[in-house]
Amino acid sequence: MIRRRRLIVLFGLPLLVSGLWLLGFTWFSHDARRQRRPPDAADAIVVLTGGADRIGTALRLLQEGTAPLLMVSGVPAHVALPDLVRRPAPEPRFPLELWSARITLGHAAVSTAGNADEIGPWARENKVHSLIVVTAGYHMRRALIEIQRALPDAVLYPVPVQPPALRGPDDYGTLTLLANEYDKWIAAWLGLARLLRSES
Repeated sequence: MIRRRRLIVLFGLPLLVSGLWLLGFTWFSHDARRQRRPPDAADAIVVLTGGADRIGTALRLLQEGTAPLLMVSGVPAHVALPDLVRRPAPEPRFPLELWSARITLGHAAVSTAGNADEIGPWARENKVHSLIVVTAGYHMRRALIEIQRALPDAVLYPVPVQPPALRGPDDYGTLTLLANEYDKWIAAWLGLARLLRSES
């Protein structure tokens, strides 16, 4: 009887964990592709760097008057605002001279947890209570967890951007990307992301 229980634990537990992981991964893959409409208005916009489409989407929301302030978090130290605006941006041409006072660049963050640490003080300083979050669809869940921890009383509105990898049929590269992001999301959900220094 004891041997049977050991066999159940030995073989059954890994199968259960694998099954739960697969179910969660299926949900995560679907959720990463969800389209979400931005709110009519919010106090501010934050965009987590990592793709040109993210910057363009955030600039367009700012230009359309969805929110009066924008923070770009995780900008490399050598990159200035004109460098970002030269990338794919809203049409008509983004008038930098009219909007630069409303845009803050954060140069400190090198991870998603670091993005949240950078966004939190800026949001509190500007009395931000509602925040539009722009990042890739596969990155959104993890970003929301970390930012919500930094701003527990803020209302977060996700505006995901779909990178090329998620616009076509799944292949090995896409599945690997999603699986890695899913594991990172689990780590963030468990509060372990800040212990994983390689996390980005």
